[in-house]
Amino acid sequence: MKPMYKFFFRGLITILPLALTIYLLYVCIAWMEALALAVLHPFIGKFYFPGLGLVLGVLGIIAVGMLVSKHRVRRLLSYVELPFTSIPVIKSIYSSLKSFADYFSPTTAQGGQQVVILRPPGQEIELVGLVTRRSTAGLPEGFLEGERVAVYLPMGYMIGGYTVFVPTSWVTPIDMSVEEAMRSSLIAWMARAPAAPAATTPPPDAKRDWSSDGGYSP
Repeated sequence: MKPMYKFFFRGLITILPLALTIYLLYVCIAWMEALALAVLHPFIGKFYFPGLGLVLGVLGIIAVGMLVSKHRVRRLLSYVELPFTSIPVIKSIYSSLKSFADYFSPTTAQGGQQVVILRPPGQEIELVGLVTRRSTAGLPEGFLEGERVAVYLPMGYMIGGYTVFVPTSWVTPIDMSVEEAMRSSLIAWMARAPAAPAATTPPPDAKRDWSSDGGYSP
């Protein structure tokens, strides 16, 4: 019975991620198609074929993206967003979601999305985080002086985390994408990473500067 028990769970953990992924894709596609057809039904009437709603929905999103690329449309959109940025409770929710979305936007400077290892001096602990700010310029008074960066430390198994301001000498950039770092943090780094050459760490006594492209230069 023990081999059968082992084979059952091995098969389960193989099928479950695939089944859930397919199910979520199906739900999203079905929802998008139903929504698109409901909006466009007055214009297309009874004309329909499977996938039409999805195609129209994608084309609609692309059209919106093209429109908001124009200055006048962005200005008009700012008036539409005015209620969402003025009402106290809604303002907090909308601003947080918009800032999070803008952070991963393709138009955002990629230099701000740097994965780093944070090592406090005299400690052997290592924390993986994302550099979200490279200075304290523009922030209220009260922060410590010196070259400091803001590092976001995501939590495992939940959406949340901490942002800490630390000296630039505490962090070391690593060759890892933001998406991979967030996914690994979500599952508490339990996934087995593929074998890769170890990143070289500069010696402690070496002089390092934080360059504009998000890395250290000796």
